[in-house]
Formats: sequence, structure tokens, C-alpha cells
Amino acid sequence: MKKLAIISVFTLTGVLVMSCGDNSKPGLDYMPDMKQSRAYETYDDHSNLSSKGVTFNNRPVSGTVSRGEELPYHLNNDSTGYAQSAGYANPLPRLNDTEMVEAERLYLINCAICHGTTLNGNGPLYNDGKGPYAAKPAMLVGDAKYEALSEGTLYHVMTYGKNLMGSYASQLNRKQRWMVAQYIKSKQGSAESSDAAAGTDSTASAAVAGSTMTTAQ
Repeated sequence: MKKLAIISVFTLTGVLVMSCGDNSKPGLDYMPDMKQSRAYETYDDHSNLSSKGVTFNNRPVSGTVSRGEELPYHLNNDSTGYAQSAGYANPLPRLNDTEMVEAERLYLINCAICHGTTLNGNGPLYNDGKGPYAAKPAMLVGDAKYEALSEGTLYHVMTYGKNLMGSYASQLNRKQRWMVAQYIKSKQGSAESSDAAAGTDSTASAAVAGSTMTTAQ
């Protein structure tokens, strides 16, 4: 009985000592974010802020970008936005060789089924008129109308769609759309360079032939 009393006294003393500790130095929390959760402004009462000289409209600060929403694009899906897209510069730097390979992969997965692997508009859905699409998709290479489109306009069309083409905003994120636009322009540029070289060769050949004929006469 005496031992039990001694144990009880020591136990009670220990409890009292712990309860009288310094509360300014609490122990570590296992999950502090659960114990002290962040306040959500959405559910706060802001009706009295204006009386305190505080302006709050629960909207993002002007000029800021939401997390995961890099490369913002502000043009609207209307005729004005489409026209303005012609002067909208690609915010990405020029793609290096590795990035261009990735841009080509994205094009082949998402665009080649209509516009073809060589951008000639003869993808599997058209297939020389034998596919399920009766109308030939746009020839991104070989048609001056589409070769004149800027990277901004290509991005705009991929974002919102145009005519029979739907939006690809859910398949390609903003950076990927700009990459594909840059890839398309690079292929158009390659085609123009090839045509120019062919024209130069033809001119040179004609000049040589003319010179030969003059000499022969």
C-alpha cells in the first residue's frame, strides 16, 4: 500500500510539472498544415472592408499569371482576335534541334491525320479523296494562302479552331501549340528555300543553254 501511494505521488507530480511547462515553446506538430490550415478568403466576409479603406474584389492582381497558366494568350475567339493574331509574336525562343524533334512528334500525333505528314493536306482522313473526309484539309505547305499565315494565327486557330477544324487546346498545352506553330513555319520555310533553289537552278540552266546556243550560232 505504501509503494502504491509513493507511485501515485510521483505520477501526480510528473503530470503537474508537464502541465506547468513553458507554452511559448510548444512541441513539434506531426501535421502542422492540418492543425493550422490556411484561411480561404472566398468564405470570408468582406462586406466591412470598404469602410476600413480596404479595396478587395477577390480577383487576381493585374498582370499576374495563375499557377500552371504560363504563356497567357488574351486574344478573343472572334474576327477581331483572328485579325490581331497575325501580329502576335511567338513568345518562345527559336527551338533547338531536340525541341524541334519534339514539335514534329506533336504535329504528327495531333495534326498529320488531317494535314498529312508532309503538310500537304493529304492525311489519312482524306487519303486522296478515298478517306472519310470528302473535303481536302488545308495544305500548310504548297498553298500560298496558308503559307502566309503567321505563327500567331496558327496558334490562334489551334486554340479556338476555325471552320471544320476544332480547338486543340485540350490536346496541346500553350507551349506545345507554340512549338507546333514554329514547326509548321519551319517546314514552310524549307519548302520555300527548295523552290527558290529550284528556280535558281532553272534560271542558271536556261542561261547556260542560251549561252551555248549563241556560241553555236
